[in-house]
Amino acid sequence: MSEFKQLSRSVKGLTVLVTGAASGMGRATARVFAAEGANVAVTDIGLEGTQAVADAIIATGGKARAWKLDVADRNEITTVVNDVARHFGGLDIIVNNAGISVRVAIDDDGYEEAWAKGLAVMLTAHPRIIRAALPYLRKSKCPRIVNIASTEALGATALHSPYSAAKAGVTGLTRSLAVELGRDGITVNCICPGPITTAITARISDEHKAIYARRRTALNRYGDPEEVAHMTLSLCLPAASFLTGAVIPVDGGLMARNA
Repeated sequence: MSEFKQLSRSVKGLTVLVTGAASGMGRATARVFAAEGANVAVTDIGLEGTQAVADAIIATGGKARAWKLDVADRNEITTVVNDVARHFGGLDIIVNNAGISVRVAIDDDGYEEAWAKGLAVMLTAHPRIIRAALPYLRKSKCPRIVNIASTEALGATALHSPYSAAKAGVTGLTRSLAVELGRDGITVNCICPGPITTAITARISDEHKAIYARRRTALNRYGDPEEVAHMTLSLCLPAASFLTGAVIPVDGGLMARNA
């Protein structure tokens, strides 16, 4: 019988960059990692929102710094990733979380613009950030990439084709990069959140949320951003070193339910 291996479940001292971290799942992810002792680079398109998250983390004893990052801007990605690595002395974990709501009909005059913007933010940004971070990830003792997609990648909703296409692309990107980067010990995994209480779903009435949750999910409720954040943390633990290329729904059983 082989000797039992004690694997670490601590991210203390590791540096994580979270995109879209000013609200919702990104904010929850930043705070969960900070609570576990990680250095957190809080990034989003607006500095005011990111600074508020970083300040809240610091106020509770965590380590964080805010950066303005428009993930659709290639040059800004390179600048911010390098600055994060310089500030914290390295970069270990990337959480590609930034997203936007895109609702448009295929025959709408604004479809081309919506398509371009949706893919720029929710798909093209991912490999750009990963490419910028690779030199640092290759030096890390615990290199992790987590891409946040959506159950819209697994089953679509009408009028959301740019969103669904981008999120489906993220699942394919995840699997491909898991194979490509495995030789470097870099794990690449994907989370597909289902109905989560965030700013994007805030416009849906509580009544309609309750009806949808009872009809579609096994747990009969919407999820909280922190429930997604803890799955992200789990994928980034040193102990999760043999898990890569996975696409994991965090959806309250939505994809498992037929009726």
